Amino acid sequence: MADVKTTAVAEENVTSMDSKTPVEKYKNLLLILLGLVTLGIAGYFYYQYTLEESNEEAANAIYPAVYFFEQDSLDKALKGDGKVLGLLDISETYSGTKTGKLAHFYTGVIYLKQGKFEEAISHLNDFSSSDYLLQARAYSLIGDANSELEKYDEAASYYKKAADYKPNEQFTPVYLMKLALAYESLKENKKASDTYDIILTKYPKSPELNDAKKYKARVDALVTE
Repeated sequence: MADVKTTAVAEENVTSMDSKTPVEKYKNLLLILLGLVTLGIAGYFYYQYTLEESNEEAANAIYPAVYFFEQDSLDKALKGDGKVLGLLDISETYSGTKTGKLAHFYTGVIYLKQGKFEEAISHLNDFSSSDYLLQARAYSLIGDANSELEKYDEAASYYKKAADYKPNEQFTPVYLMKLALAYESLKENKKASDTYDIILTKYPKSPELNDAKKYKARVDALVTE
């Protein structure tokens, strides 16, 4: 009898659960999910608020370092002067902010000037921007550092990134020239010739035009040999 009664109670519970609407069944779960979504939205806005504050603070902090950079006081630009932060500290303290990333860019340029090519590549790779000039410039500088290290494959890869990134009349021909010269260093003369051709056809008013004509004639002679 006990088993029959237990079975009857169980069946009654199942029937009761089945009679509930989906909202009633999963009310607690829905409340939990709603709470998580609310927390996520609040967290996002708090992050944006703190990031905006950090960006403003970082922008104020980087001015002295940029001034030292422009005065060619490269060590002070990197490390500060004891009163203000240098680019290295700024890139770490304000990592994730636009100014923190910009500090990586300046640091990469300084290390490139100092012949510290691996360090330059590392910092320039930590830089990213939607700005069509600076991002392409960073790619080109990484190409320069790799060229100095005689890593011409990697140099060509970054010069191509620079040339392909939001092409423009002013800087793209410069990056294409560097790309073609990297191909020449790799003995890939056909690719070099094709790259010079891009300058001749797409950028006929660029200052690089005459060099592109001259260098193309040189590599074309090698291709036909």
